Amino acid sequence: MERLLDDLARNRPGDAVRRKIQELQPNPVLRLINSWIPGSEIRSWSDGLTGELITARKLDKLKRRGWFALHAIQWPSGADIDHLAIGPAGVFAINSKRHRRKTVWYGDSAITINGTATRHISISQSEAKRVSRALSRGCGVNVPVRPVISVVHAARLTVKNANPPVLVLDVAHLGRALSGLSPTLLPDQVARIYDVARDARTWSG
Repeated sequence: MERLLDDLARNRPGDAVRRKIQELQPNPVLRLINSWIPGSEIRSWSDGLTGELITARKLDKLKRRGWFALHAIQWPSGADIDHLAIGPAGVFAINSKRHRRKTVWYGDSAITINGTATRHISISQSEAKRVSRALSRGCGVNVPVRPVISVVHAARLTVKNANPPVLVLDVAHLGRALSGLSPTLLPDQVARIYDVARDARTWSG
């Protein structure tokens, strides 16, 4: 029974965002109204939830190609990993970013949104390192994790980096990009890492 309760495969995409939205506005009617008000905090979180749901649908389609996906993995601090994809090409910590009708540009070391610099790259890199430490500890072997940013609903995405430290992908191409990478893991390795990753105790430290 403990295993069932702690099985993160039961998580729905965006669960952490849903909890945050409900915390900000417990009243469901006001919550719905606020989700349509431009510039409101709930509108911002709702946009993020939409991005996570769209990214999750793309990842879940990879199951038939030997991939596993987990969503809304929560750390003790309350922060969460949007998505974790585990498959033949390795392990990927994926952060969904919805930048509706905006211009996204990725240069050598930073992403800009309509010309304004963000910390998306450094945050994604830090998250992937933390995920790698947790999975390596749980598996008993080194588990490299590559950071990915899934860009949702951007007007234009430009990547000017021949060997990017973070994969920055339009969500429309996410599944094809990941499944097209060279295999690095055998099926039994994929299954072992997934088994460790879905156990909530892996992320308790």
